[in-house]
Formats: sequence, structure tokens, C-alpha cells
Amino acid sequence: MDNYNPAKMLEFSERGDERGNLVVVEGAIDVPFEIKRIFYIYGSDKDVIRGKHANRESEFVLVNVAGTSKIKVMDGKGNEKVYALTRPRTGIYLPKMVWKEMYDFSEDSVLLCLASTHYDGSEYIREYDEFVRIINGEAR
Repeated sequence: MDNYNPAKMLEFSERGDERGNLVVVEGAIDVPFEIKRIFYIYGSDKDVIRGKHANRESEFVLVNVAGTSKIKVMDGKGNEKVYALTRPRTGIYLPKMVWKEMYDFSEDSVLLCLASTHYDGSEYIREYDEFVRIINGEAR
């Protein structure tokens, strides 16, 4: 479990002065891909679990630009790790083919999601058992 780390925490540079702070995130510079899609999640209750899927092609960077949340990442081989997003200048990079679950949203949470691909519903794996079979090379 200690060696398991498909995801990676990212720290973005923060600039600011007496007027406030500014965080810049640039595709292929601050994140390891060109950004093709941006969406955000807000208004989720603390007990709600979002995500619950893996992507065959898409990579993501998630940033809580307001509030906090947790991200559980699983590799389909029994390893998992939980990341806490608590500051608007940190994010988590999620490579393709990891299972992700977002949860424990604070009341003011706004979770920004940067994606490497345009939306294609066919590349989503929405059943964990299917994800495990694919990762382990097992036929259906």
C-alpha cells in the first residue's frame, strides 16, 4: 500500500497582494495535459459520493476552489488511497484507469475538474467489478 500512488498531489503557485490571491493553472504546464474540458461540482451533501467510475482515456486534475472534499482512488488490485483537498492552490492529478470517488464535501465545496478529453460517455467504466476485471486482464 505504501508504494501505491497512481494519483499525485499538485501544488499551484499563488500570487497575491492586499487585494487578494490569484492561482494560475495552465494546461501542459501546471497539469500534465492540455485541458479539453472543465466542469465543477457543488451543492453536494456531506453524505453524497460522486464519481464512482474509472475512465479509459481521460485524465483529470481536481481542485477544491472553495471548501473541502476527499477523493478516494483505487487501482482495482486492492490498493486505495484517500486524498484531502483543503486549499484552493492544491489539486490532485488522476491518471486514466483509476477508480475515483469524491465525498465528504463541505457545505461550501466547489470542486473544479479539469479533463484531458471532451466528454465521451462510452469511455466511462461505471461498475467497479467490471473495472477490476479489466485491470486484472480477466475476460468478462
